[in-house]
Amino acid sequence: MNNPFNVALIQTTTGRDPEANIAAIVPQIADAASDGADFVMLPETAGLMEPEPELLHAKARAEDDTTALIAFSAAAARAGVWLLIGSLVVRSEEAGKLANRSFLVDDAGTVRARYDKIHLFDVELASGERYRESSNYRHGDRLAIVTTPWGVMGMTVCYDLRFPDQYRALAKQGAHFLSVPSAFTRPTGKAHWHTLLRARAIENGCYVFAPAQCGEHEGGRQTYGHSLIIDPWGEIIADGGETPGIIMARIDPVRVDAVRAQVPSLQHDQPYS
Repeated sequence: MNNPFNVALIQTTTGRDPEANIAAIVPQIADAASDGADFVMLPETAGLMEPEPELLHAKARAEDDTTALIAFSAAAARAGVWLLIGSLVVRSEEAGKLANRSFLVDDAGTVRARYDKIHLFDVELASGERYRESSNYRHGDRLAIVTTPWGVMGMTVCYDLRFPDQYRALAKQGAHFLSVPSAFTRPTGKAHWHTLLRARAIENGCYVFAPAQCGEHEGGRQTYGHSLIIDPWGEIIADGGETPGIIMARIDPVRVDAVRAQVPSLQHDQPYS
C-alpha cells in the first residue's frame, strides 16, 4: 500500500459488435502493460454500445456468460495487471432490466469488486439526442469501495459524476482513488467534464481516473473523449484528447495524505438542518 504505480487509461470508440470491440481492446491491455502499466482502465460500456433497445437486450448476457468480461479478465491475467472494466452491459436480477456494471479485476483475472451504476441519465437534448437509460437499466443501490495493492478505490460510472454526495461518502469510507469511467455526450462534455472531475478530486483530496469513450459511434452517438488523470490537488496529469488511444501517468498515493493535510475538509463536515 502507498507504493507508486503506473496507471493507463484506454480511450475507445466502442461499436455495436461485441466481438469487434473485444478484438480492439485486448491488444491495448497488453500494450499498456508492455509500456509499464500496473493498473489499466477501460471506459463505460467498453464491450457494447447498441443504440436500439431490442438489440441491446438481445445482445446482453448474464454476467457469467458475458464474453467481454471473460476476455478482458483473461487479458489482465496474461498481462499481470489490475484492470478496471469501466462498465459492461449485463442482464440484471430484475426482470426486463439490464445493469450497467463496472468490474475491478486483479492481476490473476479474478473479479474483486462490482458496481452497478446508481444514477441513470434520462434527458432530451436540444441537438435532438434522447437518452432514457432507466428504460433499459435498473438503478444500482450500493456504493462500491475496494482495496487495491496501492490504496482504496471508490467505483462510480459516468452520470454519477453529477452527484457529489456519492463521492464524499466514498472518501469518508477511505477512498484514495475515484474511478469515473464514462461515455459523456459531446455537448455536456465540452461544458462540464473537466470542471466536474477536477471538483471531485479537490473536494475529496483524491486521485480521479476517468477513462472515456470518444468520437462518433455506430448509430450516430457522439462522445466527448478527454480521458483524464487528475491528482488530489485538482491538477490534470494527463488528458486523452478526442481520439482513441492510451494515456499513462505515475501515481504516488502518498500525495493523497499530503493534500488532505493541507486542506483537511474531510474532517470538518458538520451536521445542519
